[in-house]
Amino acid sequence: MERFLTLQGEGRYSGYNAYFIRLAGCDVGCVWCDVKESWEVSENQWVSYNTISNWLKEESTGEIVVVTGGEPLMYDLKTLTKTLRERNKRCHIETSGAYKISGDWDWITFSPKKFKAPLPEIYEHCDELKVVVYNKSDLNWAVEHQKKLANPNSVHLLLQPEWSKRDKVTPLIIDFIHKNPEWSLSLQTHKYIGIE
Repeated sequence: MERFLTLQGEGRYSGYNAYFIRLAGCDVGCVWCDVKESWEVSENQWVSYNTISNWLKEESTGEIVVVTGGEPLMYDLKTLTKTLRERNKRCHIETSGAYKISGDWDWITFSPKKFKAPLPEIYEHCDELKVVVYNKSDLNWAVEHQKKLANPNSVHLLLQPEWSKRDKVTPLIIDFIHKNPEWSLSLQTHKYIGIE
């Protein structure tokens, strides 16, 4: 759908130089999705791996490439991560976990959604559990996912206010973190500073 050089705005790598590749296609259907234009796929959006390799050569200035969506794991990403590695890139992905993991990843951000259940395998492979908080009940829902993690002590636990509800839910998140210090706050810093 798009690609751009930016700073990672969320999670453990917030503030790091990152090249984003956003894949079109999503059937998760989050009502608060801020990139709903990524849900549909059109014929003119297909590109070759050679084209992606050239983008990386010409446009990517750092190590990290973040593959996001939509829901990127709707596709087999083995050849894409091979292409990224040929350009000496760290391969990061952001996923709802609703599809089988494919590809060779350095960092997996798992952001579960209520609209489509994640597959059990994601709990064994994620490096970061990032829960978007839209209302207070999402905090308990986050703990439900935390309990399913195969290695809970090695996974970064993040709570992120949904952008349109940030003034209401951020104080709730802060209070929750005081009581559950294994969790951290993730802010959409890219929105605060006005970049993609």
